[in-house]
Order: sequence, then C-alpha cells, then structure tokens
Amino acid sequence: MDLTSLKTIKSLLEKYNTKPQKTMGQNFLIDDRTLDKIIEAADLSSQDTVVEIGPGLGTLTQALASRAGKVIAIEKDRTMTAILQETLKEYTNVELLQGDALKMPTDFLPDSYKLISNLPYYITSPVIRMFLELEKKPACILLMVQKEVAQRICAKPPDMSILAASVQFYAEPSIVSYVTKDKFWPAPNVDSAIIKIVPRKTAPEVPADLFFKIVKAGFSHPRKQLINNFSVA
Repeated sequence: MDLTSLKTIKSLLEKYNTKPQKTMGQNFLIDDRTLDKIIEAADLSSQDTVVEIGPGLGTLTQALASRAGKVIAIEKDRTMTAILQETLKEYTNVELLQGDALKMPTDFLPDSYKLISNLPYYITSPVIRMFLELEKKPACILLMVQKEVAQRICAKPPDMSILAASVQFYAEPSIVSYVTKDKFWPAPNVDSAIIKIVPRKTAPEVPADLFFKIVKAGFSHPRKQLINNFSVA
C-alpha cells in the first residue's frame, strides 16, 4: 500500500468516513524523497527502537518499521488509530498506542530509543521540551517541523531566542533538509524542515532551574543590560 499516493490516501479516508483534521495538524506526506531523507538521517538498524508521535496514516511508520527492530507509534485520533490497524497489519514489530503522548505515562519508553516523527506543528515545542527533560532521553530526536521553528531552534548568538537557548542547553540541533509545502496533502500554509536534535551525553554543569531563570531574565527586557534584568526575574 503506497501511502504517499494521493489516490490511496483519499480512498482510506473515504473508507473510514473521515477527512484531515486541521485542529489536529493532519497534513500527510506525499513525497517519497522526503521520506527517504528522514530514514537516511535516522541511521536505523535492527537494534533500534523508535518512538513515533502522530503517525497519521502510517506513511513514516511503515518506513521506520522496515528498518528498525521495533516502532512504538502513538496516535491521539481514534479514527486514525483504526486506519493504522489496517495499514500496519503486516508489520509485527509495530506497537500501536492510542492516546495523547504529552499526557501519557512514560513507563512504556525503553532504555534506548530514537524519537522520529512528522509532528503536528502545534505540539512541536512541548514534545521537544518533554523528551529533552526526561531522565530517559532519546538517543536522537528527528522531527518534521515548521521551517521558521527549525531555524529558530538552530540559531546562534546574537539571534537566539528562548526556544533556541532551551533546546541547546540540553542538545545539539541541526537542520537536515527543507521541505516545501507542496510535499504534503492537504498543503500546510508554511514550508517545513527536517530537524535533528542530539541530546548531550553529559549533563550541563549549570542547574537547569538557574539556567532558565537567567535566560528568562535576559529575554524579558532585551534592550536593557542583563545585570538590570535580575531585579525583575
């Protein structure tokens, strides 16, 4: 089943009497080359376990399952979960969980795993923050995100934002490739980027609460000197 085929996608949605839900950020990837770029950047082997959030119809899930030892796919939409039970029925190494990944207990996470997802844009920041702050962090995070968000995450001084500082405190981010909006159906309003985030192997020397207090103080009044900002932190 070719899940990058628009004909196949529309047929599946019609069969289950549903359509892409804008409120859930459902934009389905319809480009094989982009899929290949994600898989190449993931550097998967049969020893890897992958956690995927928001698998949708299972396009990326199928590609991941063909290369990884196990895929844990978490889908919030109950109708999509039913579709996934059909599109993934031949993949015995896929564990499908129905629920909100941001609210679920994390005891399902293995000791070693990679987080790889074509995320709904609206949960990008919460997902990144959640997984970078876990005690059991992923070996790497590979995500499809909004282009501008990817650029903000990877920004260097003097162009850094709180988002960039927060991610780079825990990890080293890089942009793998840009993806134009026409590679999805329905097409989103913005272009995307594949971003790779590799958590640091050693914990930062500065305590996280102190670091973020300083960062928030520094960005609260950017036109003032940092020393003056601590009075309002």
